[in-house]
Amino acid sequence: MENKKIDHKESFSKEKNITFSDELLKMATAENDDVLRQLDTQLKGLQEDEANLRIKQYGFNEIARKKKKSVLRHFFNNLKNPLVILLSVLAVISYLTGDVRATLVIFAMVILGVVLRFFQEMRADNTAEKLKEMVSSEATVIRDGEEKEIPLKMLVPGDIIRLSAGDMTPGDIRILSAKDLFLNQSALTGEALPIEKNSKPVSKDQRNPLEVENLCFLGSNVVSGTALAVVIHTGDKTYFGSLAASITEEQELTSFDKGINGFTWLMIRFIGVMVPVVFLINGISKQNWLEAFLFAMAVAVGLTPEMMPMIVSVNLSKGAMMMSRKKVIVKRLNSIQNFGAMDLLCTDKTGTITEGKIILEKHVNVQGEPSSRVLHYGYLNSYHHTGLKNLLDEAILDHGELEEFLQADEKYNKIDEIPFDFTRKRMSVIVKDETGLNILICKGSVDKIIDCCNRVEIHGNIFPMLPEYEENAEKIVGELNEQGFLAIALAYKEIPNASDQPVYEIKDESELVLLGFLSFLDPPKNSVPDALKRLKDLNVGVKILTGDNEVTTAYICREVGLATDKILIGSQIEKMNEAELAEAVNETVIFAKLSPNHKEEIIHALQKNGHVVGFMGDGINDAPALKAADVGISVDDAVDIAKESSDIILLDNNLLVLEQGVKEGRRVFGNIVKYIRMAASSNFGNMFSVVGASAFLPFLPMLPIQVLTNNLLYDFSQTTIPTDQVDPEWMKKPRQWRIGEIQKFILCIGPISSVFDYLTFFMMINVFNCWDNPALFHTGWFVESVFTQTLIIHVIRTNKIPFIQSRASWPLIISSILIALAAAWLTVSPLAQTLGFVSLPPLYWLLLLFILMGYIVLTQLVKTWFFHKFGE
Repeated sequence: MENKKIDHKESFSKEKNITFSDELLKMATAENDDVLRQLDTQLKGLQEDEANLRIKQYGFNEIARKKKKSVLRHFFNNLKNPLVILLSVLAVISYLTGDVRATLVIFAMVILGVVLRFFQEMRADNTAEKLKEMVSSEATVIRDGEEKEIPLKMLVPGDIIRLSAGDMTPGDIRILSAKDLFLNQSALTGEALPIEKNSKPVSKDQRNPLEVENLCFLGSNVVSGTALAVVIHTGDKTYFGSLAASITEEQELTSFDKGINGFTWLMIRFIGVMVPVVFLINGISKQNWLEAFLFAMAVAVGLTPEMMPMIVSVNLSKGAMMMSRKKVIVKRLNSIQNFGAMDLLCTDKTGTITEGKIILEKHVNVQGEPSSRVLHYGYLNSYHHTGLKNLLDEAILDHGELEEFLQADEKYNKIDEIPFDFTRKRMSVIVKDETGLNILICKGSVDKIIDCCNRVEIHGNIFPMLPEYEENAEKIVGELNEQGFLAIALAYKEIPNASDQPVYEIKDESELVLLGFLSFLDPPKNSVPDALKRLKDLNVGVKILTGDNEVTTAYICREVGLATDKILIGSQIEKMNEAELAEAVNETVIFAKLSPNHKEEIIHALQKNGHVVGFMGDGINDAPALKAADVGISVDDAVDIAKESSDIILLDNNLLVLEQGVKEGRRVFGNIVKYIRMAASSNFGNMFSVVGASAFLPFLPMLPIQVLTNNLLYDFSQTTIPTDQVDPEWMKKPRQWRIGEIQKFILCIGPISSVFDYLTFFMMINVFNCWDNPALFHTGWFVESVFTQTLIIHVIRTNKIPFIQSRASWPLIISSILIALAAAWLTVSPLAQTLGFVSLPPLYWLLLLFILMGYIVLTQLVKTWFFHKFGE
């Protein structure tokens, strides 16, 4: 994201094209007749001919989705890697100059790396669950005055629709009439509790359409009640549609992508300096410019870590397979490393930190003390009313302490009920106990219930509703609300000598006895505190980004051990410029009442501050943040747009899995960094030796085919790096790409091999008289080069003392031994003459042993000094 001045006359939504149109708010403030007139429709619905014309005008009611990449597109994306392009260019140049063997070697490395990555990503795509359709396939619409079911995509602005319990909202709509209508829009806002909706026009001061009571949006669903509504927007014009369109854009480069590209350009700079120098020195000194060019090309290949695409792909693939065993599907391989580099995890609250399910948390009397009598009467009310059970009723009936009431309930027979309505905001049932006494039990909004009460019950005794009792009740409810609970009141009235006939009316909800309060909450998961502690031990900070209100969020965060001293809400963010937001996001742990754009802005601000950010969410409102984060994490039961935006899908919605993911990511990155350090520093050292040798030798220090064979053997010795373990100390903190540190490492460690290369040159010329024997010189340096490069793997792979404090995996040890033996065998093999090798004298092998010992000791000393000075 580019730095830019935020114009606060425009909302974050407009800046990101995730918008609510002004038309929605205009419709919300208008009377029904005005709404219908503006949409050019009527209560009996559109004519079919008119609807068909509007289909042509507005398009089908379909959401833009991210197109699945074709197999060819997948393959092409892997070819766009800068290192792959560099190697391919070198291969083409080698072919054009007649060096077919070099061409084959380079292309073999390229194809191996690209194919491995391609098949792993294709397998990950196929393993990830197929995305289901977000909304139902049909809607109930009124056309030509008749009610009918039509395919959802045929819905147009101006259509009159009916909604009932269980329906998905098929577009952005304005309610014309409603009865007992509650909607679940947690996927849009993050609020777990159902939202009450009605048809009353709202004031013009209301600016957040999601909080407007007469508007409903695509992506929400009806929990209870019915409604008649008119469609305002369909398809991509809906709020959900703008969200979906925002994630179909090209994925931004992640921390991992930028690191790989940065390292590639570092190697290109090295090649750009050293290759021309080698070419000019050899051309001037040997006067054979074609040979000098071929040798310079071999040097370019020798400087390039050809196996890097394959090593990276194998490491990431192995990490993906390890994660799949933990019920985690990796959609983008790069996200495995980003897990390890992640130093901040931003997560939605509902369904990730919390259970995503409303439970009855407390049942207290009017003094705030736990009361089984309150629970019992609440159970009788929820059990016996015949209307659709809402989430609060289900929470009461699912409460774990109710077993004792199931038998007691047989003593009660239902007589009548007084249904809920939005004016009274309460409902009552009337039951008869075993003595024949009728009891009216009423539950609902606290203020509406208290208005009906003239008495209170305290420990079985009934007292008049004195002012102090009412004040105490309000205080208890206030404390519950401050803790994030939704509280409802419970009252009753005993009716002696009453009729057993269903004759009760609203007027009977009077002179009630206030019994107590029921409080509800979407509780935190039991595993969250432990998961947060483990992430903290791995130096991963956690921030909460939610659309829910700050009071509920603060309570949940306190319960799981997160700091709640600083909370930032969406309306405050909208007043900040970029500099203020960048400072605020570092200091704040809890962000509440956020729109999807706010979440995305927070992610970008944290990234600009140098953080590698992970985001975990499962709702529609999380999609932009999931896409913007370095690693987007969702769950298999998330909404489709969230899964489509994510890099990783958890089949088990548990933060503890993330801890394992972070460790696996750091192990993968550790092994990638090992390869880069080893390959780049060793290759640089060898080529540095080539420059010096070319200046004083009367012949090429090594034949081009020998340079390529040397490089090929060294690369094969490192193919087992993905099997290696990483030191526990290295795993304790997040690891990011530090190209500057890698460059310093190359410049410090690389020349060490040159010291021993020059020692080998001296030995070959003065001990074995190779000034006039180029073949013996080539063979001696080839063997020493392969042995030192292969051995140095075990020194650079750990910050500790190799072989003593830290030992490589057995596959890596075995491959190192085999490659060293292969290098020695090539000098006496049937291929020796083809490669330009001759047999080495026995004394050479003894002197080589001393060279290797000196190389290990000096490299270990310099490595220790380097990490002490520059850190790790």
